[in-house]
Amino acid sequence: MPSRSILFIVATIFIDAVGFGIVMPVLPSLLMRVGNLDLAGAIEIAAWIGIAMAVATFFAAPVIGNLSDRFGRRPVLLVALAGLSLDYLLLTLADTLLLVFLGRLVSGIFGGSYGAAQAAIADITAPEQRARNFGYVGAAFGVGFIAGPVLGGLLAGWGDRAPFLAAAALAGANFVYGLFVFPETLKPESRRRFEWRRANPLGALKIVRGVPGMARLAVVMALWQIASLVYPLTWSFYGIAAFGWSTAMIGASLAAVGLTIAASQLLLTGPLVARLGERGAAMFGLVAANCGFLAYALAWESWMAFAAMGFILFQSCVQPSLMAMLSRRATPETQGETQGVAAMVMGLGSIVAPLLLTRTLAAFTGPEAWAVFPGAPFVVALAFGLAALAALATTRAR
Repeated sequence: MPSRSILFIVATIFIDAVGFGIVMPVLPSLLMRVGNLDLAGAIEIAAWIGIAMAVATFFAAPVIGNLSDRFGRRPVLLVALAGLSLDYLLLTLADTLLLVFLGRLVSGIFGGSYGAAQAAIADITAPEQRARNFGYVGAAFGVGFIAGPVLGGLLAGWGDRAPFLAAAALAGANFVYGLFVFPETLKPESRRRFEWRRANPLGALKIVRGVPGMARLAVVMALWQIASLVYPLTWSFYGIAAFGWSTAMIGASLAAVGLTIAASQLLLTGPLVARLGERGAAMFGLVAANCGFLAYALAWESWMAFAAMGFILFQSCVQPSLMAMLSRRATPETQGETQGVAAMVMGLGSIVAPLLLTRTLAAFTGPEAWAVFPGAPFVVALAFGLAALAALATTRAR
């Protein structure tokens, strides 16, 4: 049974996913209405919003990770929750593209606290159990993926601002919960001085190069991040372009994806890591992921899209396995910094992904497309997924 500390961390990630999932089913129509855009234009704007969030996370992650090594995980996570609550309130007022951009930018900044959450898990978990507990985090994201679209669809009947009010309330409630039940996980003797030379992307890259095996693992994580973002960045638009899905159908499909991810993280990650090891489980998941990318690239009926979710079931063990491998390369004094580096690397992948994936979808579905091919971004994801598999194959387990 997870401890109260892990439950709080899981709830924090869950709320992040809910806030992200709430907007996904309505993002196409929201951008088209607020910006007076057609579908191709909305896809283009969504790409820039994704880039803005990723840039914010890229710069914020090493700072937040280092702050958590200095002041502890508790204050960092509580401040992030308070910030998210205020951000969702801002989004209830967003009636221009500029305000939507600003709201997502703030989300990206506080999204950099993901590293501090992972570091807290590493603080209180033995190395051989970290993949399982990181799997709980993945399950929280998956369940949040379910709850977000469902809540967004249900609450939309009270207006398109109601989902954001609900997300603000959830973040505020978890802040209060953490304030009373979440203890500090970083021991005082394991804290270190905050240094700006380490709390920036260049300093973080020096750290990556200085730890054996971390540079190659960071490359794997960046490649995987780009590939895996094909789902959150393009799924809603892909469903419309490929199958003519309604907003309700998009929400249902996202719920199915989230349920698949949650089931995998809770039921499969631990046994797979125990049987195959962290590296083996990650490689198995990457093989399944690449099969899934190919299936979605070639799908032409809705039932095919749902059938291909079986591959997502197994790909869900990739991220927790990689995070467990990374955590083994850190000391107690540098877990926050190391997990911050991971968040920064994923942020870097998130900067590149919208340029490649969302813009590829726009190019192959817009009015000037030389060929209509909604599955094009999944071909791009497949290329990066294969590169991640190749890089991992030459990375040593530790």
